[in-house]
Amino acid sequence: MGTEIVRFDAVTRVVHWLMAVLVVTALVAGAGMVHWWGESVALRTLHMTVGVGVLGFAVVRVVNRVLRRGPGAFERLGPIERWVAGASEILMYALLLAQPLIGWAMVSASEGEVQLAGGVELPALVPADWQLYERLRPLHTYFGYALLTVFAAHICAIAFHSLVLRDGLLSRMLFGSRRVAAVLASIDE
Repeated sequence: MGTEIVRFDAVTRVVHWLMAVLVVTALVAGAGMVHWWGESVALRTLHMTVGVGVLGFAVVRVVNRVLRRGPGAFERLGPIERWVAGASEILMYALLLAQPLIGWAMVSASEGEVQLAGGVELPALVPADWQLYERLRPLHTYFGYALLTVFAAHICAIAFHSLVLRDGLLSRMLFGSRRVAAVLASIDE
C-alpha cells in the first residue's frame, strides 16, 4: 500500500467532529440532570438545545452520507470488521435521530415547553399525555445509555486501530495537509 491517504471530504469531517462535541455535551448534560446536579432551567435548556442540534446535524449527516459516499471501506478491514463497522454506523445514525425525537416527544407529552437557548420555543411534537410520558421517559434513558455505549465502542475501536494496529484508520477523518497524513500513515505501516 502506498502512502496516499483517502480521506472523507471536508464537510463530512467537520460535521463528524461537531457531532462528537454535541453528543458528549448532550450526554453529560443529561446525566448531570439525572445523577449529579439536578434539574435546573439552565441545564435543561442546554440539554434541549444541544439535543436539537444533534437532531439537526444527524439529518445533515444522513443526507451527506447518502450524497457523498465517502472513501469506501477501509482496505485493511476484514469482512467481519466491515460488517461490524457498517452495522454500528447504522445503529449510531438511528440513535442520533431517535434519541432527540424521543426527548422532544417526552417533554411535549409532559405538557412541558421545549425551550431552547435564546428563548426559542419548539412546538409540541405530541399532545400532552401522561401515560405516553411514562412510556417515553425510560425509553429516553435507555436510548441514552445505548448511544453512550455505541459512542464509547466507536472511540475504543478507533483507539485500537490507532494505538495497537497503527493502520492509519483515524487519518481518514482528521484535518491537516495530505502530506502530514501520508507521513503519519507511513509511520503506521
